[in-house]
Amino acid sequence: MIRKVLIANRGEIAVRIIRACREMGIETVAVYSEADREALHTQLADEAICIGPAPSSESYLNMEQIISATIVSGADAIHPGFGFLSENDRFAALCEQCHIIFIGPTADVIRKLGNKSNARNTMIAAGVPVIPGSKEPLYHAEEALAIAEEVGYPVIVKAALGGGGKGMRVAYHQDELENAFMTAQKESMAAFGDNTMYLEHFVEHPKHIEFQILADSYGHVIHLGERDCSIQRNHQKLIEESPCAIMSDALRQKMGEAAVNAAKAAGYVNAGTIEFLLEKTGRFYFMEMNTRIQVEHPVTEWVTGIDLIKEQIRIADGRELSYTQEDVKLTGHAIECRINAENPYKGFRPCPGKITDMYLPGGKGIRIDSAIYSGYEVSPYYDNMLAKLIVFAKNRNEAITKMRSALGEVIIEGIDTNVDYQYEILNDPDYQNGDFDIEFIADKEEQLLNHRYAAEV
Repeated sequence: MIRKVLIANRGEIAVRIIRACREMGIETVAVYSEADREALHTQLADEAICIGPAPSSESYLNMEQIISATIVSGADAIHPGFGFLSENDRFAALCEQCHIIFIGPTADVIRKLGNKSNARNTMIAAGVPVIPGSKEPLYHAEEALAIAEEVGYPVIVKAALGGGGKGMRVAYHQDELENAFMTAQKESMAAFGDNTMYLEHFVEHPKHIEFQILADSYGHVIHLGERDCSIQRNHQKLIEESPCAIMSDALRQKMGEAAVNAAKAAGYVNAGTIEFLLEKTGRFYFMEMNTRIQVEHPVTEWVTGIDLIKEQIRIADGRELSYTQEDVKLTGHAIECRINAENPYKGFRPCPGKITDMYLPGGKGIRIDSAIYSGYEVSPYYDNMLAKLIVFAKNRNEAITKMRSALGEVIIEGIDTNVDYQYEILNDPDYQNGDFDIEFIADKEEQLLNHRYAAEV
């Protein structure tokens, strides 16, 4: 039995994990950098251990310090949350070597799926639809040019170990590809220390649909329906919802079966996410698999009634899944907005600083996942997401209305946020009609930003 969990993370996801552990009667250990000494997760956990200076490379990414903190505290397990070391196969392997339970898949599985080129080949072997593209790693622009001729333009160059929108460039014509390849490769080296690239046909105007899966050590794999994550800027998600407004029962079954097959092909255990691109024709393609809990997991929790963090812990503890596929029913509609410390009207400039006053909404069907409080100092060292505002209602129209109302109640003073910008998205007729894809922000950004100025005039 897992008795004590160390959370190798910070912010709202650390708080979320602490709350789940409390409800399960499990003790928690928080780790923190010197910049996070007064952070909420350090105050809520049963124990808190400093693991280094503010830069994440010296604290939240310091494997040795985190393992030492785990051993010193007597924790049985580590929950990595998302980001930082959550998809680092070396860290998962180190946990295994030190006989610490890693609440996630094995190091071998993370390694196999973390390399997007290898993951793609795994899916091809499993019969999961994939976008036409390179089958072998690419290191030179000349190789990319040859593959592009086979799959057809436009094409997208991606870092094999990439994520978060880094190391990605689109080329619409042959004369653009060499520069796109070299730029993406340079960015990949800077962000991930790796120059391995791959290339795919670029699917224009698709929806970004992801399926949440759960898998235990006994061969049971289920999916928990889909999330529509198409509202994103520079490959960073802003609004997510479940279910997808255009999803039919037949398409959900087909995509869900593909997601389950993908997880089985990888030998996956724990919670994970299969991401697809969905064309308007109903054709879909495997994009990647995230081997961790997702930022947007609350929308799935609300429409299924399943606590994903608790399931992660139970699976890591060697237990069978608490649910079968027949138990999973999608009820109602949930939407999540990411509240970030940034100013959309000044080029989305990050806005660290002290929160001087705040009020966050509540009431039936409203959930806040956050770690901020009045007097909290938003650090420039980490991701600028302040909170996740999630609403639930019996249908999509009511969920949109509830979210607009909830956003109108948010008060965060002392720093700038993207609350007004989120409100403009929700107010857009195309969003309200479900008529949007991953190009929504790119196509409408000027219009969304200008609404505020028009209102002020």
